[in-house]
Amino acid sequence: MDAALPRLGMTFDPTMPPERLLPLARAVEEAGLDELWVWEDCFAESGIAPAVAALAATSRIRVGIGLLPLPLRSTAITAMELATIERMFPGRFIAGIGHGVQEWMGQAGVRVASPLTLLRESADAMRRLFAGEEVTVEGRYVKLDRIKLTWPLDAPLELHVGGGGPKSLALAAEVGDGVLLGAPQTVEEVRAMSELAVRTAGKPRPIGVGVITAVGDDGIARAAADAAAWRPEGFDPVEGYAAGTPEQIAERFRAYADAGATRIIAQAPRNDGDDNVGELVRVLGQEVLPLLRG
Repeated sequence: MDAALPRLGMTFDPTMPPERLLPLARAVEEAGLDELWVWEDCFAESGIAPAVAALAATSRIRVGIGLLPLPLRSTAITAMELATIERMFPGRFIAGIGHGVQEWMGQAGVRVASPLTLLRESADAMRRLFAGEEVTVEGRYVKLDRIKLTWPLDAPLELHVGGGGPKSLALAAEVGDGVLLGAPQTVEEVRAMSELAVRTAGKPRPIGVGVITAVGDDGIARAAADAAAWRPEGFDPVEGYAAGTPEQIAERFRAYADAGATRIIAQAPRNDGDDNVGELVRVLGQEVLPLLRG
């Protein structure tokens, strides 16, 4: 996709109660945005149920999960879930996977010694299952005995992979069909990821970046405070958000796109009320999107 034309989406994050999901999904579609992204965040909200509900409540937008922590489910169950969603809503589902936050995985009793090995083994096995293969694997973590999906996929389902540390991001670029970067990220961090993807995979990878976004002068203060809270040490919060006027927000989004982002995933400051979130969605669709694509 042209750097000037990233896909534009909105996040439903787990600080929002589940009952706010469907109104937000419909608002995102009505505003003309491209995508809605849900999180699976321990121990707030699952990813699969919200994704299916949002897809069923809309007809055009794509819905992504960013991310499913792989240790929480067996590889066979994860493959079944993702293939089922894709068959029900062909071409509208975006699958995001990761190895999960290790502290949370420990709390849930599923922490593994090598999360990167688990991620690699799972991604490979799921792709084979999606393709209709009968899969037998005796890996370090993924162990399957003659597993074959009854309802495989006619076309490959892209697996977008996220991570935080350098090794996780390098593996995401290697094994993922796309890379997902959580907010807040600086433009230079996105550029570095884009360059890493080329070095690791030998070609550019689609990159989705979460961007803390808020409208108006008071929105600047809210976005700055939220960015600082996410990364409190050694991070200049001014570099990690898009806020202010529609023109200022669009300019910031363009900077991310020029650095290699192919999708911008707007994220309201945590605990923003319904009015602020609704106004953000409206402004993104009616004012920011035309500036990006005009």
